[in-house]
Amino acid sequence: MASQSGSGPMRVLVTGGSGLIGKAIEHVVMKDGEKREGEHWIFLSSKDANLMDLEQTRAVFEKHRPTHVIHLAAKVGGLYLHMRENLYFLRDNLRINDNVLQTAHAMGVTKVVSCLSSCIFPDKTTYPIDETMIHNGPPHESNYGYSHAKRMIDVQNRAYFGQYGHRYTAVIPTNVFGPHDNFNEDEGHVLTAIMNKTYKAKRDNTTLNVWGSGKPLRQFIFSMDIGRLMVWVLREYDEVNPIILSVGEEDEVSIQEAVEMIAEALEFKGQIHYDTSLSDGQLKKTANNAKLRRYLPDFTFTPLREGIKLTCDWFVKNYEHART
Repeated sequence: MASQSGSGPMRVLVTGGSGLIGKAIEHVVMKDGEKREGEHWIFLSSKDANLMDLEQTRAVFEKHRPTHVIHLAAKVGGLYLHMRENLYFLRDNLRINDNVLQTAHAMGVTKVVSCLSSCIFPDKTTYPIDETMIHNGPPHESNYGYSHAKRMIDVQNRAYFGQYGHRYTAVIPTNVFGPHDNFNEDEGHVLTAIMNKTYKAKRDNTTLNVWGSGKPLRQFIFSMDIGRLMVWVLREYDEVNPIILSVGEEDEVSIQEAVEMIAEALEFKGQIHYDTSLSDGQLKKTANNAKLRRYLPDFTFTPLREGIKLTCDWFVKNYEHART
């Protein structure tokens, strides 16, 4: 695919390329045959540049001269880490996002696709949530720092379009999980953190302790599906307004249901205890994927049970090297 500026082959720089979604995009592009003739893909990790530092950000852009950017890099963590460190999540992510977008602008990048999160939506709202509701009230207090920093990407995208005509946009995935995720019990996302806990409980013949009641509802999406959708957004989606990437409302499940699928995948037969003294976070954040379906009515998502099994198998096989 030629770059949209017509200046030659597309050179895609993926920030956060060693993380969950970055690895999924790499798999889709390099192993599933999505890479097109003439394209060049560069997957950055934190070892390549500290994107909180403007000079390092400029240097890595100068080195690779991208025509397109998929911006995934972020300071991320699990619910309880967010609750303890909201200020750090706010400041660090504001720096990263501003450095990437401003450097992309300064170097004439044709298109930037940034990754937001469903936690950016208002805590007090009506459901299902859609793309027009991002700024209709404050986010949940548990991770307001991260949420506000991510919201500002949407504000910046609109401002870059209004002032310079840039086609910078963003996607809003719901709860992503898959191989190469962070499985750390304190810092990981809910599913992968529970996978690690379940693995250890089976190994040590102990009770599986799950933080919270298990009642919150979530729309989980397998990382390889997000990888395919991100490549489509980069190539085909021409709006500045963000787009939700999610399974349908009918595929929403409780944390407890997901825990039971994980226990099944890892063949855990022991006791499961839900610690209701710990916060559940947001009880629901049901997202509407109607916009995505208007563009891609026939896209097939990986069933949750299958995605959980694939991720658990990867985790067991790569336990010594996984982020735990």
